[in-house]
Amino acid sequence: MSKPGAESELTTAQIVALMDGQLRPGASPLVVSEAYLPSAMVQNHAAFLAFLPGGDLACAWFGGTMEGRGDISIWMSRLAPGGAVWSAPQRLSDAADRSEQNPVLFVAPDGVVWLFHTSQPGGRQDECEIMARQSQDGGASFGPARRVGAFTGVFVRQPVQITDKGRWLLPCFHCVAAPGTRWTGGLDTALALYSDDAGATWEARPVPDSLGAVHMNPIPAKDGTAPAFYRDRFSAQVRRSLSQDGGETWSAPQPTDLPNNNSSIQAIRLADGRVAMVLNPINAAMSDQRRASLYDEIEDDAVAGTGGAIWGVPRAPMALALSRDNGASFDEIHVLDSGSGACLSNNSEDGKNKELSYPSILQDPSGDLHIAYTYHRRAIKYLRLRLNSAA
Repeated sequence: MSKPGAESELTTAQIVALMDGQLRPGASPLVVSEAYLPSAMVQNHAAFLAFLPGGDLACAWFGGTMEGRGDISIWMSRLAPGGAVWSAPQRLSDAADRSEQNPVLFVAPDGVVWLFHTSQPGGRQDECEIMARQSQDGGASFGPARRVGAFTGVFVRQPVQITDKGRWLLPCFHCVAAPGTRWTGGLDTALALYSDDAGATWEARPVPDSLGAVHMNPIPAKDGTAPAFYRDRFSAQVRRSLSQDGGETWSAPQPTDLPNNNSSIQAIRLADGRVAMVLNPINAAMSDQRRASLYDEIEDDAVAGTGGAIWGVPRAPMALALSRDNGASFDEIHVLDSGSGACLSNNSEDGKNKELSYPSILQDPSGDLHIAYTYHRRAIKYLRLRLNSAA
């Protein structure tokens, strides 16, 4: 696996010039095509991919001037089947005094398209709420937002799953701040929300012994065992827990052989049974770059938090890792994009941020993979990949 490097990094002006949504030939043998999604926002982050009922590939993300500010809203663009250009983005949320983040799209069994996202004041993730909107027309328009339960400080990021019992499982994490301090992430834990009534009400179940394990990402079972994967607040390793009862309960998360830099991952079950994960395979032991917190640029009265979360480890390269043993080990890694990954600042307008992060991944019926991720917090980059089948 190649190491991160800055030799091929684009300038801000070059990125903006590419943000037209046009599909272009890929830059590596695996990549069939790529695009930079259109957006007028100076910061674009946290991509989430989903196929809509009509066949369009949708990508949702949050955009504005900087994460945590009140102008951050949810946006969505679409790529029609066989299309050559992503659509102009549609704004899906509009709370002027809240930072609306981490969109999750879910097509329910009845065809209704759900948008879940978080909503918080400033950088205070421990005060966030989960919001939901519904689309009755295949994602063309969304109704008003309503709060999901009475949960406070509960964040979403990963896809909804349907358990063997038909329950909706919305994977989450609980953002906790010690009394008298700002949230910095070191006390966060994993939990899952379950609904038996198609999203009308939700029950929260904590994942045991999950301190620092966030962005819970369950995927379908293989041979009766379902794995879930986690980002590590302490920038050590991707973690994994297991469910033997169809997603109703989960074991304590344990380290995998993949490093993690306290940045988001996403995994899916491929049609051939393998696990495919997109991530930055780097951790704190591989870099001395650090910052105080995620929101240290916008919280001028920040008080040091507790718990030891590590921020600032480079967010690059962007890689695809494959596992043949249900995520117990990953024996194949492909670098998809490289660069310095510098993330000591969230400033994308002035080109200070160089991260390649927060990936989302899907597989279509033909077997091709679709991946979207943050490019320097300035754009959302999209790749279409073609893999060889499992040996």
